[in-house]
This record gives sequence, structure tokens and C-alpha cells, in this order.
Amino acid sequence: MFVCRLPRPLLAVLAVLISSLAVAAPQRPAPAGAPPGPISIEVDASQAAQSLFHSRLTMPVTPGPLALLYPKWIPGEHGPTGPIVNSAGMKFTAGGRVLPWRRDDVEMYAIHLDIPPGASQLEIALDYLAPVSGQSGFSGGASSTDKMAVLSWNWLVLYPAGFTAGQLTYRPTLKLPAGWKFGTALPLAPGAPQSQTVVFQPATLNTLIDSPVIMGEYYRAVPLSPAGEARPTELDIAADSAAALNMTPDEEAHYRQLVAEAGALFGARHYRDYHFLLSLSQHVAHFGLEHHESNDSRTSERGLIDDSGRKLMAGLLPHEYVHSWNGKYRRPLGLSTPDYEQPMKGELLWVYEGLTTYLGDVLTARSGLLSADQYREDLAMTAAGMSHRPGRQWRPLLDTTVAAQVLYEAPEQWSSWRRSVDFYPEGELIWLEADATIRRLSNNQKSLDDFCKLFFGPPDQPLDQAPHVKPYTFDELVAAMNQVAAYDWRKFFNDRVDYVGPNAPLGGIEGSGWKLVYNDTPSEMNRLRESRELVDAAYSLGLIINGKTNRVLDSIFFMPAYQAGIVPGMQIAAVNGRKFTPDVLHQALKAAKSSSAPIQLLVENDDYFKTYSIDYHEGDKYPHLERDTAKPDLLGDIVRAKSSGQ
Repeated sequence: MFVCRLPRPLLAVLAVLISSLAVAAPQRPAPAGAPPGPISIEVDASQAAQSLFHSRLTMPVTPGPLALLYPKWIPGEHGPTGPIVNSAGMKFTAGGRVLPWRRDDVEMYAIHLDIPPGASQLEIALDYLAPVSGQSGFSGGASSTDKMAVLSWNWLVLYPAGFTAGQLTYRPTLKLPAGWKFGTALPLAPGAPQSQTVVFQPATLNTLIDSPVIMGEYYRAVPLSPAGEARPTELDIAADSAAALNMTPDEEAHYRQLVAEAGALFGARHYRDYHFLLSLSQHVAHFGLEHHESNDSRTSERGLIDDSGRKLMAGLLPHEYVHSWNGKYRRPLGLSTPDYEQPMKGELLWVYEGLTTYLGDVLTARSGLLSADQYREDLAMTAAGMSHRPGRQWRPLLDTTVAAQVLYEAPEQWSSWRRSVDFYPEGELIWLEADATIRRLSNNQKSLDDFCKLFFGPPDQPLDQAPHVKPYTFDELVAAMNQVAAYDWRKFFNDRVDYVGPNAPLGGIEGSGWKLVYNDTPSEMNRLRESRELVDAAYSLGLIINGKTNRVLDSIFFMPAYQAGIVPGMQIAAVNGRKFTPDVLHQALKAAKSSSAPIQLLVENDDYFKTYSIDYHEGDKYPHLERDTAKPDLLGDIVRAKSSGQ
């Protein structure tokens, strides 16, 4: 290796140059005095069907240099994902003239301008060019169709540097497309006429950005709380068709039960009211994003009315609802930043997202959105997936949390070796084990439910105040766990999140009276997964294949297909000389059990074809949980409904 060693005099010169460059870098002017008075923001969404949104802001200012920021680190997205690339048409006017502006050449999300003498307010024009159908990326992904849209305020807002998001107050209004209705947790201005233009109460910047609006021609609001409830909960649905809104009465009852079960789990509610904002469309990005008093959840158009769609999205709303307690009310200190420019530190995402995944899935079963059997089938797939994650042999779970901001954007290919945002599914396994451990230590007299009441519970959020955040550290988490059951919880968690080695944390499954097994019969949840154009041969050949394009999504390191030379990106053209289909592949796996001949896969790699021989004879393998009768069935109690009357 060539090493260049510079002479000391040259090093000294370079040090001076670097120092001078640092001094010359753009400096944001320090704000003077108190934060500006209320900033008005008028959003025109009348062209939402054309994926265009317009914003006009009026901001009190004083003469001199001004730095404005576009929101960069969006809470819940765990990365610098603010979609500034889609902002356009920026124009600044003060004192009767258009002002020149420049972007910071280091911080791309900062805008610099000079307010002229005598000017007392700045008018800002800003447009947002929403991504078109199919583009993903959380709230910066596709968010509108011809019939519905979801508005995220961070698209269309600028804020003065030097103040926290809680110090800045905005007066928002929203112009809807003609004939559209809307739902949001953002409080309406009392007494203001509400028609096509909606007037909201003044809100701090953090409350504004935390309160998206769903709107649409086909819209339905479903109350989920008993009449007279002080903190009402509502399901606000916008869809691409009227038929998509017709969820069954049974499904409505399950979501009402979800609200009741969450109340029983946490013992308090940290919102004034709560809105599940649910988008049903093939053309918006599909994801779930938490907010304190709402969630922005998006799935397929028939997600509520097709049996397979309902089951596959059953855990979506429970997960995001749990975030109102875990992630919004209680938030890791590293994710509790004062504004949207400060980087977030995600080392506790195994709590923020992992515990939420565990509790969300438990509430999915307790509310009846999935049966106990279906819950176990889902859990078996999670356990199997993490057990076939060879990347754990070089990358600890902790690193997936720290690197979350880049892993969210990682391609599907090689995810088993690279690892992905594994703190969701692996975090679920860790917290199941924590629950089983508490139950064992207390002779099943206490459980993780007790921790939830202690750590996320009372008192309720005051009805006359906006929600607040109560940050926590790892030390505080450990202390709370010890209040529930004395144990070396620090070592328990560190041993699992810092672990590098071959084994997934299956102690929770085994400690709750079950064990992970494989056989050639797919579970109902596995069949539903494959019905969505996914060929799952992960635990046999080590392949996950897109059933529509026949392209290999992942080839798991050290498994038969990988050892034969098949890697992600290749396309399977034929199996044993016959055109590839999922059924043909499964038939070949079955036939190989009674044959010594290898399975032959004809594979296209770019413009080249090659036949690969895989010497595999163990048939299809699908994960299941099998009862271990030598131990008590703790899982059965974990998923049993806990609210009154159940």
C-alpha cells in the first residue's frame, strides 16, 4: 500500500487553508430576540388530482440577513428524507419587491436572503410537485390520484433558522378540490366557516407537520369510540372507488376492539383525539407512518374488502396506533430533535420500532383482526426470516438501527447478507423473549403489559393541550424493566442487539411453549404472501422470486441456489426444461424428494442463458410454530383479549 507523507511545512500551510475555508463557509445569521409572530400558511390543494400543491406563506420579519429551512429530518422516517427535490416555484417578496435568494452550498435545505430596510413581513410562494403513481419514499412518495390525496405539511413549509419547532406558530388554511371531503387530527378553528377552504386553529410547527390531511371524492369517516368518549377515535378512509370504502361490520367491530385493547394495554391515552388516515389505492406509495394523534397508512384499493388484502394489512393500523405511545409520547432521546435539521440518532430503534412491532402484532390478535393461529403463522414467518439472515454473522442488530437512514433506501437484492431494517422483525423476537422472561420470573403474575402501563401509561394527555414528548434513555428503559421484574436487563438487551453470530433470538418462542419447525405445507399466511406475486423458496433453495417478472429478489448466502451460482437480478426462465411458473417450481421441489437427479434451472443473466444444477432433495419448506407441551402456553395468554367484557 502506498502511503503519502507530506512535509511538516506543507501540512502547516494546508491547516491554514482548511481553517480559512471553514471560516468562509456560509454562516447562518443568528436569530434576534423572540421567534416571529404567527406565520400564515395557505395551501391550495385544488390541483391534487394533477399532483400539484401550492403554498403561500406570510412571515413576520425584521430587516437584515434571514436563513430559512425546509424540513429535512421527518419524524418517523428515520432519515433526511424531506422531499426538497420536489419543491419548485420559490419566490420571496418583501417591501413591495421580489428578493434574490441563494441556497446554502453546504446545507441544501437552507435558503439565504436579505430582508430590505422597512420590510416587516415576507411573502413566500412555494409549489410541491408530488411524485407520480408508483414512486415510493414514505410521505415523499406518490400521495395523490385522480380521486384522493394525502397532504403532508412538510412539503410546503419553510421556517426561520434558530428556533425550535415548538417555538414557531403557524396559522394554516387548506383549499380542497371541489366536492372532496377530508380528515385530519389538526383542530379546526372554532366558528370559522368550513367549506371548500378549511380553516384550522393556530398550531406549533411540530404539531402542524405531525398532522397530515387525507382528502378525497370517495371518503368515509368511521367512529371507533363509544358515544360520548372524551377522546374520540376515528377511521378516515379515502379511496379510488366508492366500493373500496365498504368494510364489513365485523371489521369495524375489530377496529373498535383495537381501540379498547390499546386502552387496556397502556392505561392512558396521550392524544386529544385520534385519526387513522387510511388510503386505499394502487397508485399511492404503500407504507405506514406514525403521528401523535393520527397515522398515515396506505394500502391497496381493495385492502379492506378482499379477504386476502384484509389479512395481509391487518397489522398495519395497530402498529401505527401503538406509535402514539411508543415513538411519539415516549421517544428515544436521540430521536427527540428540536427542529427538522438536526440529525436523528437511531440506536434505540429496536425499541421504537421493534417493541412497536411486537405490541402491534399482539393487539392485532387481541382485537380479532387476525386469529391466534394466524398470529402464530405470522410469527413463524418472522422467526424463519431472521433465522435465515446470514448477514447477522458480520453485522449486529445495533448497526441496522444506527444505519437505518441508509438501509431504508437499500435495494431488495442481497438483503439477507447486507441486512435491512431488521430492528422491526428481530426487535419483535427480542421483546417477545422479554415478555416471556417477565412471566417466568413472576410465575406469570406480571408481563410486558405491566411495563407498558408503567413506561407509556398515566397520566392522560390534557384535553386542552397539544401532545408533548417525554424522551427516554436506555438507562431509563432498563430501570423501568427492573421495576416490573428484577433482572439484568441491561445484559439481556445488549447480548441481543450487539450479537454477531449465526443464531436468531428465538428464546421468546421457545420460552412461551412453542418451537419453530418446517414442513412442506404452506400456512394460510404463507399462501396469502405468495398470492401477491411472491415465490417463497427461501427455506428450501434459498430463493425469493418475483412471481410476475421471474426475477430473483434475493439469494440467501450459503444456501443451495447461492452455492450453485444463482444470485439476485437473474431471471428464472425454466425449471427442469419447463417454462417457469410458481407451480412448476414447487412441483420440481416435490419431485426431487424421491429422485437423485438435481433440479435444473435455466437462468437468464442479462442477455445470457445458463443452466444451473442444484443438488437439493428436501422438498418445500415452510415455517410453522409447533406446540411444546413440556412448557406452558404463554403465547395463548399473550394474545388473549384484555379489555373489559372480553
